[in-house]
Amino acid sequence: MKLVTYLSPTGPRVAAVRGNDYIDLNQADASLPATLKELIALGPEKLAQAAAAALKGTPLAGKPRLLAPIPDPQKVICIGLNYADHAKESGQEPPNEPVVFSKFPTAVAAHDDPVVLPKLSHEVDYEAELVVVIGRGGRDIPLSKAYEHVAGYCPGHDVSARDWQLHKPGKQWLLGKTFDTFAPFGPALTTADEVPNPGDLRIQLRVNGATLQDSSTKQLIFKIDELIAYVSQVCTLLPGDVIFTGTPPGVGAARKPPLYLKPGDVAEV
Repeated sequence: MKLVTYLSPTGPRVAAVRGNDYIDLNQADASLPATLKELIALGPEKLAQAAAAALKGTPLAGKPRLLAPIPDPQKVICIGLNYADHAKESGQEPPNEPVVFSKFPTAVAAHDDPVVLPKLSHEVDYEAELVVVIGRGGRDIPLSKAYEHVAGYCPGHDVSARDWQLHKPGKQWLLGKTFDTFAPFGPALTTADEVPNPGDLRIQLRVNGATLQDSSTKQLIFKIDELIAYVSQVCTLLPGDVIFTGTPPGVGAARKPPLYLKPGDVAEV
């Protein structure tokens, strides 16, 4: 099942995708919550109930304005250097533990929203990523149980101001990664039951139709269950938290000459 968050007159609401239609799940079944974050927190049984509601619900009139699937995550967790082929292109040894940083929730943007190139940066780079959305929260999650905490997956774009990330004093990873609109993901969350092997997905990024990144999540150094177990040792993961799992090779900063995003570019993950 594919789930989206759309903007209604009363605020963000969850809908299921049925063909070309969108079904408001709470309208189809009043016992279901109105938001995606509330829905995924209730676990697989409620998601199964939502799938049944999606089959019988009445489609929304017109095409709704879609927001990010989780427009208000408490945490946006990001993983650096997590593709073996990307580490190689960066001239770095693969890390022996995950490299973790974060973005502020104000960086979250929706599919088709513009990525705003800041006046403070002249080296804005692209990074295609698989995004994991946490369903059931937890702390100290064991590796063997980690996938039980995944609600689903989305394509995402870890936009990066390289001049801030790499050339400011102390290397401003957080600030270089967290300009407003620098974390678009979506448009839909694909529920985990429809992605039996997230470790074997093709991942690509195109800019203006040209394919600049093309790899597979087989190249992930730390798999999704390892990331969840690792991060949850430090902080409690909550429903709706998102994890950007790393980018494959082909980023603009590694090209010769470097290739950065310009006004009017269209980036697709």
